[in-house]
Amino acid sequence: MTDTAKLRIGTRGSPLALAQAHEVRDKLASAHPELAQDGAIAITVITTTGDKILDRALSEIGGKGLFTKEIDDALMGGEIDLAVHSMKDVPTVLPDGMILPTILPREDVRDAFISLKYKSFAEMPAGSVIGSASLRRQAMILNKYPDLKVITFRGNVQTRLRKLGEEQVDATLLAMAGLNRLGQPEVATAPIAEDDMLPAVAQGAIGITIRQEDVQTKNWIAALHCETSAVRVAAERAALKALDGSCRTPIAALAEFNADGSMRLRVSIIRPDGSERLDTERTIANPDIQTAMAAGTDAGEELKQRGGPDFISS
Repeated sequence: MTDTAKLRIGTRGSPLALAQAHEVRDKLASAHPELAQDGAIAITVITTTGDKILDRALSEIGGKGLFTKEIDDALMGGEIDLAVHSMKDVPTVLPDGMILPTILPREDVRDAFISLKYKSFAEMPAGSVIGSASLRRQAMILNKYPDLKVITFRGNVQTRLRKLGEEQVDATLLAMAGLNRLGQPEVATAPIAEDDMLPAVAQGAIGITIRQEDVQTKNWIAALHCETSAVRVAAERAALKALDGSCRTPIAALAEFNADGSMRLRVSIIRPDGSERLDTERTIANPDIQTAMAAGTDAGEELKQRGGPDFISS
């Protein structure tokens, strides 16, 4: 019942998006007794452009903000109080008046290889078909296994698994984080090590956006924040911003804390056809949001300079 709700959460309607919204709702209810009452938190499902257009690659229909714009509009229009997003969908520049103060503890960052026939890419014979909506995944596969074929393959987890079962493709890829949050980790034939496929920027992270002036909601969601995850995501997103990354440029990044408290940041750009890949990395001795962002920006600018304008726009 939204008319009596103290807090209104906006989300996309896919099973994974709803699982993430329910996770946020449950954690808020656990942290704040006033939000644990029946009907105190309402969940509003908002259909985005990215959800409506499923027959084309994201890069063909605009890229940035396809899964956030309508939710952003509802937030800034006062229809909802907070929005729950997969961080890899969130543009690096937020609309005026909106802030992203909370990042939840990050899930497994790895990609998952899924096939009913093979256990890994290495087992797949030349000409085998892999379906993926991600240009990063497509480019990384072609870079390492140029004799495989990749096709654009969109839809939520359930849709992709159905297509796999119908043998439209020989394999597909999903994020381990999504499968874990759906309670379906067994769907993965095998997780892919980060060294073999560097993840998308902020993969496995959930972020919460609110209106800048909404102090009450900011205070409520502060209990859910994980600073370690936020620092990692900040480094990766700074690299993406420096590269001016869109859905047209395959970009991968991963920041990880080392045992000594320092942080390692790896960033890669790949040509869409997999023909060339450029890598760089940074070590941040005492990472916080500012030093992480500075390192990410520096790494992104290095790759932008090395690749040149044709690499980034290709």
